[in-house]
Amino acid sequence: MTSSLRRLTFLAVVAVLPAAALAGCAGRDAGPDTRDPLPSRTPATSASPTVAVSPTGTEAPIGGGFPSAQTTGLRPGVPLKKVGEVTVMKEGAVVENLEVHGKLNIKANNVTVRNVRVIGEGDWSIIQAEGFSGAVIEDCEISGDGTVKAQWGVLNQGGPITVRRANIHTVSNSFGSDHGLIEDSYLHDFKEFPGDHVTGPQANGSPQKGLSLTIRHNTILNQLSQTSAISLYQDFSRAHDVLIENNLLGGGGYAIYGGAGKFGTPTNIKILNNVFTRRLFPKGGFWGPITYFEPKGEGNRFEGNVWEDTREAIKP
Repeated sequence: MTSSLRRLTFLAVVAVLPAAALAGCAGRDAGPDTRDPLPSRTPATSASPTVAVSPTGTEAPIGGGFPSAQTTGLRPGVPLKKVGEVTVMKEGAVVENLEVHGKLNIKANNVTVRNVRVIGEGDWSIIQAEGFSGAVIEDCEISGDGTVKAQWGVLNQGGPITVRRANIHTVSNSFGSDHGLIEDSYLHDFKEFPGDHVTGPQANGSPQKGLSLTIRHNTILNQLSQTSAISLYQDFSRAHDVLIENNLLGGGGYAIYGGAGKFGTPTNIKILNNVFTRRLFPKGGFWGPITYFEPKGEGNRFEGNVWEDTREAIKP
């Protein structure tokens, strides 16, 4: 099928639904597979942070070839059609050139979302639902409106997913998935609501069998003094097979939570050639650059990571 015919087919099968029609797709449905978007994260010290950082702190020029507002998000000069909440139910559909006010729900395989602005609310802005895989989200701006809570920029409850050249902001958590790829994206100006724990990319346990998580060549700046830029947790299962490489990272309580936890020693956690910035906090994160990394785990590596200002090596 040609791409033009596929887009026409998509228009016939995308449903713009009232919120009640999506109740079965909620990110916190009851059941044994519930993902906890608010895991308890407390820094190793009981001291209370007193530093308040304005979101304007992330607006300093970004050098070194790292992603920025100029290299991510919407393609310039392309008009967008304003729509309400969207649910995609056609395999191989292409969603493009829209401004979505509400959720964008992917409930089909191999869906492409391109050049779309999503101003989300509630549990997510974009979701790939359980049982579906192959979503590609590229050249998009994903956010909340700053007034109504938007918990996740992109939440993946399905299989493989790719996010690239995305500009994600004004949400509590940028990207939630235990597997997939996020690259060349700009995650910044996070929004904290009462009870939130604020992160960029976050994994809550093991990837699906045969899969892995790659976080590559992103700028992730959490201007808030809690949680992280990147979090690998063991809320539901043991962390393993994660590659974090060539990112510009800073902010949160720690810039990285490295995967150690209650389900066992993490393995194949590779944190390579990242640049940690002090532009938000003198220690990278409020408390430091990294915590919960287990250097003795099989295949775990923390190498080539340096401070932005001095190029001095960072030790875990």
